[in-house]
Amino acid sequence: MQISKKIKGLRWWVVTLIALATIINYIDRQSLSVLWPQIADEIYPGHTPDEHKSIYALISIIFVFSYAFGQAIFGKIFDWVGTRIGFTLSIGVWSVATALHALAQGILSFGIFRAILGIAEAGNWPGATKGNAEWFPTKQRALAQGIFNSGAAIGGIISIPLIAFLTIYFDWKAIFIIIGLTGLLWLVPWLILVKAPPKDHPWITDEEREYILTGQRNEDFDGDGEPDQEYNPDTGKLLKHKQSWGVILASAAIDPIWWLFVFWIPIYLHEVYGMDVKSIGLYGWVPYVGAMFGAWFGGLLAQNRLKAGWNVDKTRKMVITLGCVLMLPALIAMSNPGGPTQAVLIMAVILFGFQTAIGNVQTLPSDLFSGKTVGTLAGFSGMAAKLTAAGLTYLVPWLTSGGNYSPAFIIGAALAVITLASVWILCPNIAPVKPKN
Repeated sequence: MQISKKIKGLRWWVVTLIALATIINYIDRQSLSVLWPQIADEIYPGHTPDEHKSIYALISIIFVFSYAFGQAIFGKIFDWVGTRIGFTLSIGVWSVATALHALAQGILSFGIFRAILGIAEAGNWPGATKGNAEWFPTKQRALAQGIFNSGAAIGGIISIPLIAFLTIYFDWKAIFIIIGLTGLLWLVPWLILVKAPPKDHPWITDEEREYILTGQRNEDFDGDGEPDQEYNPDTGKLLKHKQSWGVILASAAIDPIWWLFVFWIPIYLHEVYGMDVKSIGLYGWVPYVGAMFGAWFGGLLAQNRLKAGWNVDKTRKMVITLGCVLMLPALIAMSNPGGPTQAVLIMAVILFGFQTAIGNVQTLPSDLFSGKTVGTLAGFSGMAAKLTAAGLTYLVPWLTSGGNYSPAFIIGAALAVITLASVWILCPNIAPVKPKN
């Protein structure tokens, strides 16, 4: 395919494709939780709701542990092979794994296919962080991260009613095959459009290339009148900086809040309010609307403050704090939400606050470091986040025995507080880290 003219705003096309990949990613992963009541009745007839929940939790833990492992692997893979090939490997494998779910017959086979899915889907996140660092100057990264993160929310909005609708015409096995094929189709525009990073891309305009590269290299974060130099420590030196641990711990604390809802919204609605798959389709998408607006809000607010003259440190901390403060009372309110409408609206507030904060948490690796170090730190923080998410997922069946989900939501509120402490204490100044003498 030959294109004679340059493409204006190429970076926005790239981040749109990454957001679309994230939508597909969430449709793929949400399918099991939406279809689980139907799958459990077919594969495990005669089991109690608590037993079904425990089986689902075990399969989900396998997914999250694999996801954590995949984050560490793909952080390095994206640094080695680049964004273009990294995304091709990630979405190609996860799409095939999704389709293979149609062959599952029990815990072992579901566990194997969820493990492959988890490892491959994990690449989407360090890949998006690295793509953001490659294609955007610092002042636009939070907005770009917000657009990318909104893909997760849109995926949640679309997936629950979409899968519920598909159950009218297809059984659960056919649904897994259909959504697996969708991911493979995404590879076509990605391989055509993303030929190279901005420095070497043949279709980018000279103005956009200069805007991106100048905004990445020539930044005076410390106000001394001189552009700051890039610092790319190896892994050992990276982990000696407390800022790295601030990013890792903040990610480990905030991420389980998201997974608490991603894994358990359909199960919660089924258990607490007695909903079937079609009823879940009517209610389960509402929280993700809050997440979508939160992703946009967090990115736009950060960009607005940076344009107004705030430095990166003040901007990131303000937006992250705002998101966590929004989550706290809503998480506590979920202990006694009332009817299903009130419950999903409160969840929407929680996910709005989460997405407001998380986009700015995820830009911290590229705020603090540069080059290959960004993908490595993003991979470590992602792995830590998934390990804590797995721990909370393991506890949920025990915490919610008999249908009382209050203890799980109280833990979520505590995690929001830990997130704030990690950022404020371990990242005293969010600016490019300098070598230790």
